[in-house]
Amino acid sequence: MAHSALALLTAAALIADLLAVAYALFALARVMGHRGGAGKPSAHTPAVSVLKPLHGGDFELYENLRSFCEQEYPAFQVIFGVHDDGDPALPIVERVMRAFPERDLTLVIGGTADHANPKVQNLANMLGSAKHEILVIADSDMRVDPSYLRAVVAPFAAPNVGAVTCLYCGEPSPGIPSALAAMHLQEEFAPSVLVATALQGLRFCLGATMAVRSSLLTAIGGFAALGPYLADDYMLGKLVRERGRRVALSPYVVRNVIAEPSFGALWRHELRWARTIRMLRPLGYACSFLTFGISLALIYLLLARGAPLAIALLGAALVIRLALHGAVPAALPGAARLPLWLVPVRDVLSFAVWAAGLAGAKSTWRGRRISIRRDGKIGV
Repeated sequence: MAHSALALLTAAALIADLLAVAYALFALARVMGHRGGAGKPSAHTPAVSVLKPLHGGDFELYENLRSFCEQEYPAFQVIFGVHDDGDPALPIVERVMRAFPERDLTLVIGGTADHANPKVQNLANMLGSAKHEILVIADSDMRVDPSYLRAVVAPFAAPNVGAVTCLYCGEPSPGIPSALAAMHLQEEFAPSVLVATALQGLRFCLGATMAVRSSLLTAIGGFAALGPYLADDYMLGKLVRERGRRVALSPYVVRNVIAEPSFGALWRHELRWARTIRMLRPLGYACSFLTFGISLALIYLLLARGAPLAIALLGAALVIRLALHGAVPAALPGAARLPLWLVPVRDVLSFAVWAAGLAGAKSTWRGRRISIRRDGKIGV
């Protein structure tokens, strides 16, 4: 009986390993075929309101915010929002505003909006200051160059585009935890987005950039429709699609400035992502173990007791994964060049996060404990 169970388990591991190799090859092809960048200059340049929700003095926050004020774009405003006048981001925002007196910059402190998601609450308070139809929302740890707004707004020239989003790569601070976080973004997450767009089109937005028509945001219920959810970026894309509009992927690649202070912080951060995705897309999450080719190859190698086929599949998984590692900088301009030896470490860590994310609903978010409900809403 035990022998039969082991044989079945080994056969299942072989199938999973073969599927993982197939996925890795497809992901590699998608990355090699993608060329991120500013794209061709567009004559479509409607006025834009950039919304920057802030909470705390993030690593290199001044440089991040400054980059959004340096846009080579005809007409835009930047709105900074904090929850209260004690936020550590406030003096940094004031410094940025002093540096760009010629720009249309606005600071919003607090407001009357009340949502479970603090970021969305901040955005709702800021919305009243927005002057323009195109809204561009970007997280505080993102950094861009002067061509950003032109690249992001260009897809709105097509009337069926309701929202635009961007891939992002990592710009890590010194330290292994930050390097591992950057590797996850640009060598696991970004390829998975490219695979998803090939198979079913883009059905979600990414927090690196969420650009949306203001009139469409109003039609889907405004920020109140996003307020109960932890993954506001996912929900915005979903609601835009439900309105019959398309979510476009801009060729522009945003840089995510990463400062993970410890392995524990990295683990908590990624576990929160994992549990959120599991609640929103349980079937997709369950199948995503196929993206961890090295880990699956190691499991099959162990179960098959070093069989030649298992060794060959492990070699294939390593070669494809290293090829992906080498292809990312060309596909994602600005991507961090990270040590090769981190590749298997990252794969095993990602598999461990995925396994831990299969259970539990508690997570840590900006220093507070939250629960994630089965519909993706933030629990009380």
